[in-house]
Amino acid sequence: MALIRSLLHMAWMVLTVVPWTMAVLLTSLFASRTSTWWVAVNWFRVVMFGTRWILGVRMEVHGMENLPTGQTSAAVLLVKHQSALETLWLPTLMTHPLAFVFKRELLRIPFFGWSMARLDMIHIDRESRAAAMKHVIEQGRRLLAQGNWVLMFPEGTRIPRGQEGTYQTAGTRLAVETGAPVVPIAVATARCWPRQGFVKYPGVVRVSVGPLLPSQGQDPKVLMRQAQAWIEAEMRRIDPEAYV
Repeated sequence: MALIRSLLHMAWMVLTVVPWTMAVLLTSLFASRTSTWWVAVNWFRVVMFGTRWILGVRMEVHGMENLPTGQTSAAVLLVKHQSALETLWLPTLMTHPLAFVFKRELLRIPFFGWSMARLDMIHIDRESRAAAMKHVIEQGRRLLAQGNWVLMFPEGTRIPRGQEGTYQTAGTRLAVETGAPVVPIAVATARCWPRQGFVKYPGVVRVSVGPLLPSQGQDPKVLMRQAQAWIEAEMRRIDPEAYV
């Protein structure tokens, strides 16, 4: 049954991404990045509708009151990365347009990658860490100034459920450079949507938004350790069976 649900959900994503990609491409020719972003978010909402009703995955969110308020508020979101689900889900929760930091190869994905290319995000070459860091700081500063929130996965890649990766400091360096607060976010999406593998399973997945971590006058390494400590402790709270 889980395989059938997963096949139907994939068909749902493929059928809906094509018209939405066309809408994003057309909108980007005449409208601002912000307007184009909200057009794209409507597709994420459609995907999450299918995730709930086709896959049987139920979503729970905690800590939304911790997010910055105000149209001009800045934030660097540092998110635990377990599967593709959080990249689809988080945009539907946020009140600001997001700018993801992601590997450049994703732009090659038909339709999905084409849309990402039109959304003015931060795509990096992970083979050159120094150049990638410089690019994140330069583009992140510009996008934050435009009212976007920058979202990064500090472990750099999807991490197996119940494990902890190496946290890199690019996100906290950007926060310190710009004075934007850091928002640590824990996700337990791999409970239903595995890091690798096609089949998804029904159940409950959770996202937990942590308290703001001020960046002004901070050391990026110390700030990252604070974010990491909160995320990993919260992971054990929202997905305790993964850490037995």
